[in-house]
Amino acid sequence: MNVGFFGIQYSFGLQQSAVNPLYTFLKANPEDLPLLNLVGPMTGLLIQTIIGALSDKTWHARSGRR
Repeated sequence: MNVGFFGIQYSFGLQQSAVNPLYTFLKANPEDLPLLNLVGPMTGLLIQTIIGALSDKTWHARSGRR
């Protein structure tokens, strides 16, 4: 379990280190970089919650509830 979480954190760190130069290349204001870095995780938090709630309400005739 720890190795899996290590991989997730390592890839997240790589992504964060590669995203800021990309934003500056696209002429983003340096003061906006922290906000731009928060948009992805916050969107994932909201969307994952919504999809999970919708998924919990699904029902199938053969297998019943999820």
